Amino acid sequence: TGSGKTTSLAAFLNEINETKSVHVVTLEDPVEYVHSQKKATFNQRELGADFDAFASGLRAALRQAPKVVLVGEMRDRETVEIGLSAAETGHLVVSTLHTVDAGQTINRIVGMFDQEEEKQIRIRLADTVRWIVCQRLLPKVGGGRVAAFEIMGSNLRVKDTILHGESEGKTYYEIIEGSQPFGMMTFDQCITDHYKNDLITEETAMGYASRKAIIGRAIDTIKSERGEKTTSIEDLAIDDEYGKEQGERGFFKE
Repeated sequence: TGSGKTTSLAAFLNEINETKSVHVVTLEDPVEYVHSQKKATFNQRELGADFDAFASGLRAALRQAPKVVLVGEMRDRETVEIGLSAAETGHLVVSTLHTVDAGQTINRIVGMFDQEEEKQIRIRLADTVRWIVCQRLLPKVGGGRVAAFEIMGSNLRVKDTILHGESEGKTYYEIIEGSQPFGMMTFDQCITDHYKNDLITEETAMGYASRKAIIGRAIDTIKSERGEKTTSIEDLAIDDEYGKEQGERGFFKE
């Protein structure tokens, strides 16, 4: 809530509207942006007025032969199952979940199902997920807010991790971090860019970081390039996550 995802979804649908001659059905709670007819044909439906639940609304929407379906929120396993079935039959399904990053999005969906169903759900997710985009709004220097994104696409490493789960050295974070040339980025990479471009303060960068140690090192590198004073050894605080990581690699041993 308050992350700007509704506005981003509206912009995405507007791009489709301006470039694609397709049928789009939206299921929303409530309808906040009304899309006029451009190239695409839109049917916008509102929870409570046009359908009683996202699952039943999605079933009805698929009978209208849409190419694109927006589901306002994946609130339960039934809606997720219908959405997966729609994606498996060639529909572009766009939806939202209340999660903090791309990895948690996958884990949240898997967690909606019983343990004996996990393997099959992971197979279906690996086959259908194309992009996961996470968004936060950060306080901007000079006032207002600026969006920070985490973007995870689908490649062989992502598919394998969805299928088998995360492991040491193969987390979603590390896969995204190493796939920036292919259009992916972690929140920390985006936050670093915003700090480098003077859009946010150091305090904001550290406050919204996923891994504070990584952001701290990135900020010091940027400061060094600018000829500014970097973090002094007296002020340096290693967060628990980074300390644990280095300990596991053999540092800080007695």
